Amino acid sequence: MLNQIFIILQCSRVFSLPMTIMSWIVIYVYSSLVAGHIKYGILALIGVCMAHLAANVFDDYFDYKSLIKQVNFNKREYLKNSQKTKCRYLIAGLVKPKQIFALACIYLAIAALIGTFLFLKCGIGVIYFALAGGILAVLYSFLSKIMLSEVTVALAYGPALFGGIYYVMTKTYSWDAIILSIPTMIVTVILLYIHTVMDFDFDINEGHRTIANSFNSRLDSLVILKWLLILAYIAPVLLCIFDIADWQVFAVWLTIPLAVDLYKSMVDFAANPESVPEHKWYHFPMENLMGAPSFMTRIYQSRNLMIYYSLILTISIIFALW
Repeated sequence: MLNQIFIILQCSRVFSLPMTIMSWIVIYVYSSLVAGHIKYGILALIGVCMAHLAANVFDDYFDYKSLIKQVNFNKREYLKNSQKTKCRYLIAGLVKPKQIFALACIYLAIAALIGTFLFLKCGIGVIYFALAGGILAVLYSFLSKIMLSEVTVALAYGPALFGGIYYVMTKTYSWDAIILSIPTMIVTVILLYIHTVMDFDFDINEGHRTIANSFNSRLDSLVILKWLLILAYIAPVLLCIFDIADWQVFAVWLTIPLAVDLYKSMVDFAANPESVPEHKWYHFPMENLMGAPSFMTRIYQSRNLMIYYSLILTISIIFALW
């Protein structure tokens, strides 16, 4: 039983959930401070997490279907060379494609039930945001093959998530909530971009067109990462300009050393994909390297940067508005 649960969690890439939870906590705290409905916000988090997991599972399911159609596809070679987290449980036969598809549908069904309840309690706006999130979740696998994965994630973790959570908690629409989403949206996109940089060769071999592999090399593609990191630390200025929060939001600059460390780590990866960064106390948590320390360490570095950044931003909002 425990083994089955572990496989389900691994298939769902549950390690990526902090992306959703940390984005949610920023808008949840902000909405709470403007008299939002607390219970509805928590219920919405569960629904959004289910949609996130569904997107992860659908992504692997459709990628697997695309892989096995390739004439030169060899399971043994793929398992030897691929990243540990991508389709391995399907290719290794640990689960069947039908089971994975059913798992994704279960996640979506739970999200739909929660969405229906919130629609009855909060109004038609729930349908708009739920449809936007659902469409992005289902289409992500296809959009990621045509250089739109970063755009999809930006929309999902920006307007869709922040606008939706604010709506179910206050029953109103808010441009302030959309603007508030910009800083955490950028650090979430950074996590995805780092993933595509490390999957540079795999995506090319599998026919995925990404922003990263549109460059001549991994090292060249890091110019986008550099600008995303710079924008992440400029973005809090918008919160002051639009009077959403005060100077306290610049506390996120405390994470700049982590961002610099992450960038240097990716430069090392570009030079040697097998290199493993030295584990330092501020790199944690790093709960499971899944047999791919070079890849997963950097995924956790970027994920943890997003966690620390979002937590500091949340605390700053509390000090600014309370």
